[in-house]
Amino acid sequence: MERPEVGMIEVIDALDRQVRLERPAKRVVSLVPSETASVADLAGVERLVGRTDYCVEPLGEVETIPSVGGTKGFDVAAVCALGPDLVLANKEENSRPLVQALMAAGLTVHVSFPCTVDQSLHYLDSLALLLGVDADQSGELRSCRTAAGRVRREREGKAVPVFVPIWREPWMTFDGGAYASDLLEACGAHNVFSERPRLYPLAADLGKASPRAGGNLDVRDTRYPRIRLEEVRERGARAVLLPDEPYAFGDEDAAVFRALDVSPPLRVEPVDGKDLFWYGTRVAGAVARIREQVERLRASCFGG
Repeated sequence: MERPEVGMIEVIDALDRQVRLERPAKRVVSLVPSETASVADLAGVERLVGRTDYCVEPLGEVETIPSVGGTKGFDVAAVCALGPDLVLANKEENSRPLVQALMAAGLTVHVSFPCTVDQSLHYLDSLALLLGVDADQSGELRSCRTAAGRVRREREGKAVPVFVPIWREPWMTFDGGAYASDLLEACGAHNVFSERPRLYPLAADLGKASPRAGGNLDVRDTRYPRIRLEEVRERGARAVLLPDEPYAFGDEDAAVFRALDVSPPLRVEPVDGKDLFWYGTRVAGAVARIREQVERLRASCFGG
């Protein structure tokens, strides 16, 4: 349901910028896959006039929307040529210089950066406002709030210690500052690397040198540590969840973790990467599916 088109629309984005629209956005370019899906869910795919190559949902509809390139290397001129009244970007997902170029070109850009489930819900409220969707009447938003509240209320028992890789050679994961970590905690799992920040240089991250201090390290993103496989055992993981994005882990990777000297052996299962890493309207279904998987793991790891 849309709001009446009255008054200036104003929201604060992740860069602490005031984003203003004179009326709800009708022509949206989304540079973030999860936000593309969220716009379609909240206001219809017809609001979207541009997307990236990686914006693949809603499947069967999004393919008709022109692509402006990748999330890191999108074509600024192509975005401008589409004449959007709103561009959706993400602080982590998109190239900072290219996003700044869009702003310098005079486009209205909203930059997001939700790192928790609650922040994802807040982002959805801002997006609804920018699209002129009544947040109180939106079934999509109600579903997200209800699902997030339910998994927290129903969470009980010992958290399942899990490890989730996001890359290999070297192996990489995320700490407690990442959205996926908060989602896992909400669903009854514990990210065993939640308190393990990324260290610099790589040798320090892999335990082969002392961490470097000073310089520009204070402004670097430390949420994605490179790790040794031995750390998975040392940190007490009982299960490994292998996502299909951003790296598509498969049977060979599963075999690596099943072969680790861990007693009892690690439970290794695939998990939908979009459920773990896509914020926005996907939250409603994602928390239900992750919670169900975690409960199966709990029964397997702890009995009951």
